[in-house]
Amino acid sequence: MNKTFFRGGSAMALALALGHANAAYAQPSAADQDSPAEEAGLGESGNENEIVVTGSRIERAGFDQPTPTTVIGDTELRQGAPVSLQQVLADQPSVRATVSPATTVGNTGAGSAPVDLRGLGIDRTLTLINGRRFVGANNLNFVPLNLVERLEVVTGGASAAWGSGAVAGVVNIILNDDLEGLQLGAETGISSRGDGARYRFDGSFGTHFAGGNGHFMIGAEYLDDKGLSPRARLSRPGLRAPGLTVVDGELVIADDLNSARSTTGLITTGILAGQTFNNDGTLRPYRGPAANGIGGEDASSLFDNLYAASPNKRFSSYARVSYDIGDATIWADAAYAKTKTNYNFFPDFLAPGDFGGGPLVVQADNAFLSQSIRDQLAAAGETSFELSRSYEDVLELVFDAERQSIEGAIGVDGSFGNGWKYSAHFSHGEIDDEQYLRDSRLAANFARATDAVVSGGQVVCRVNADADPTNNDPACRPLNIFGVGNASAEAQDYVTGDQGQRSVQKLDSAGIQIQGDLFSLWAGPVTMAVGAEARWEEITTTRPAETLAGGFGLPVYTSELNGGFNVKEGFAEIVLPLLDVESFKLEFNGAARYSDYSNSGGIWSWKVGGTARLFNDLLLRATRSRDIRSPNISDLFTTQNINIGAVADQDTAGRNHPQYNPNPATVTLFSGGNPDLNPEVSSTLTLGGSYSPSFLRGLSLSVDFFDIKIKGAITTLGPTELTALCAGGLQSACDAIIRNPVTGTLETVFSNSQNIARFETRGFDFEAAYVLPVSQIAGDKQGTLRFRALATHVNKYVFDTLLPGGRQERAGEVGDLNLGVPKWRGTFSATYQDDVFGLDARVRYVGGGVFSYDLVNVIANNDVGSRTYVDIGAQFKVMDKFTFFGNVSNLFDRAPPLVLQGTYHYDIMGRYFSFGAKVNF
Repeated sequence: MNKTFFRGGSAMALALALGHANAAYAQPSAADQDSPAEEAGLGESGNENEIVVTGSRIERAGFDQPTPTTVIGDTELRQGAPVSLQQVLADQPSVRATVSPATTVGNTGAGSAPVDLRGLGIDRTLTLINGRRFVGANNLNFVPLNLVERLEVVTGGASAAWGSGAVAGVVNIILNDDLEGLQLGAETGISSRGDGARYRFDGSFGTHFAGGNGHFMIGAEYLDDKGLSPRARLSRPGLRAPGLTVVDGELVIADDLNSARSTTGLITTGILAGQTFNNDGTLRPYRGPAANGIGGEDASSLFDNLYAASPNKRFSSYARVSYDIGDATIWADAAYAKTKTNYNFFPDFLAPGDFGGGPLVVQADNAFLSQSIRDQLAAAGETSFELSRSYEDVLELVFDAERQSIEGAIGVDGSFGNGWKYSAHFSHGEIDDEQYLRDSRLAANFARATDAVVSGGQVVCRVNADADPTNNDPACRPLNIFGVGNASAEAQDYVTGDQGQRSVQKLDSAGIQIQGDLFSLWAGPVTMAVGAEARWEEITTTRPAETLAGGFGLPVYTSELNGGFNVKEGFAEIVLPLLDVESFKLEFNGAARYSDYSNSGGIWSWKVGGTARLFNDLLLRATRSRDIRSPNISDLFTTQNINIGAVADQDTAGRNHPQYNPNPATVTLFSGGNPDLNPEVSSTLTLGGSYSPSFLRGLSLSVDFFDIKIKGAITTLGPTELTALCAGGLQSACDAIIRNPVTGTLETVFSNSQNIARFETRGFDFEAAYVLPVSQIAGDKQGTLRFRALATHVNKYVFDTLLPGGRQERAGEVGDLNLGVPKWRGTFSATYQDDVFGLDARVRYVGGGVFSYDLVNVIANNDVGSRTYVDIGAQFKVMDKFTFFGNVSNLFDRAPPLVLQGTYHYDIMGRYFSFGAKVNF
């Protein structure tokens, strides 16, 4: 009997069968019974492939691992027409969309695509390709979606098996490395509002050679995602310009909230106050917002120029060649990917006269003022006025980023002796990340250019009209800021420049592993896997001369990141069968890993767990693990910045020296990375089980409890917070403070990254799956019905800075002031598939909650309702070569709740249509 084996926690027996329309077979347990997939008729005669789904290092068919694991297969990879693996994962209940096109607007993370399991941060989820690390780990934009066979998501601590970063879990991307033939595909999509267009093309080719001993494959994917421009906000409820204001005497979050400023320039002082400029330089009364800031025909908001979802272009490719020599397979692969992001970021809100930029003082003799305006000012005896203005026509920042990844790896997999297996690999990869904020304001140039006068019958900068040769700038070009689009190209070039940086990140990784049965006991063979790994990471950052020269009014690239570390590790895992009698099997699983970091020394991670199978149908499992997250290069080596500033000392007890100052004004403050950081340490407990009743073939149910506590989490606190923690007895905070040895007054505070925070999260994962051959309900009809439900309930999600009042419960907080998580998330999907036709339907549920626990009883509309989204899709084949498909996401166009900037949990696109085709040769 041909079998494909399943192992792992909440990835129940049918998880892969649900994901693959052409899956071979599935075996849900160690029970000696035909699998539900076989009964469903999903097998293909003669398919000898063995697919191992595992949350550990040990590959052992028919063994259910104690670590919960969810499998995402072909169905989930296509539902909702996702544009990346990140989007696929973001739809899973256990994942928070911390970084996405909708949340990277206005920050330099646009174009990256990480995954955040449990909402514990993207650095605490480990991503692998075919079980090994890859450069740029956790940027899933570098992986071609068309080559992915399935995803294995380990939703429990797995550092002992896979190493640092697996605190929240592991996402293992399994590529289809046995491709045969040529496949080409194309897809396009558009929202029901006519925006958000995207275009996707992909291709793959695979062939065997040398009599079947060798295999070569290559695949590539190109995506052009237009994102959602600022104009898209106008047609989407809650996205136009949200903010806090008073309505009917209550503080609420409201939409279309604007500032008392103008895109053409609003005069705010003097005899002309309350008037705004027309494009021809004349004045008219300003049509501003209401007293509470809502509306206003001439008023504007930063959101008027802010993309709702960042656009990007992506190309990714992968190639692999393998050759069988006896019992060994030698392989080599290579990958290249590039992401490109170029779009209008936002206007410079720190420019004089705009948000926070202070007033822009316009002299009465400014050459671009009309004679009528000058006369009115002269008659009133006014020599200047203040102007409020947004600068999207002059100072619109453009984010221009290109990330390139290149990686190569070689390895060998083989077997020897009596069932022993081994594997080894080495890889080298580099990411070249070049970023620019183009058209950034040069503060001094802007000040000179906006002070324009008439001299010798020409409009010039005042500095050039001055006879003082020491106060002169021949390059200055006068800037007309009255009205929109009146500034000359020469003036705009003079007042703006490009600031940016380039970083090169490198990863070398090597590993070796051997696995086999040591001996047999009364209940079966004792299996062990042992191995060693090593990796070397480094990053080098450089900045161009214009950036180093500084002078930008809104500086972004102010420091460089240079550094590296290496780690050498050894690990072992054992499976010990304890009991195997009729209707009862008991097995123990244990793992340990020792990691020696060049910067922080050695540390252990471990896992103990076990499974108990009762009556062949019920599996119980439990694990306890100690997991770690080593500090990354940014945590360690971000350039130290030194400032002098005031600090309010909170640790005043017993400081009685007459010269002690509790509020010193000249404390030396160090901020940035910290090379003395230690790895974070997590304690994870999972308890659960799965049930596959023999009396109802094809049904599987599971539930798992998780409890994760992270101590020594890396975060950055301010100097005042550090003194408060020291007063509370936290020694690491006291170590960051230096006082005058006589007076006790603060002198120096190291306000850089510290191991001084905690995370706690607890909840339940649920899964149910059912596969039903149509022939069982409709005679000789072909096809298969598949149903799957996933849900996560989080009843505790705490971030604790250890400060008084610093313990923050965020479960059920779904706004964007803090990174909370909904208490409930879930998906339910139903699919029908036969040889020609397929239908998909999916329901996504995101629970409601409160906008912010901090604002309970403060804002009137703090409660947020849940959202339910419905997606549908269809596929049909023509002539066995052509497949056409279409999808509608968010069928009923459910709008997101009101938030202040962007939502991490809810759909903002609205109803979206996508269509495509694939052809096989």
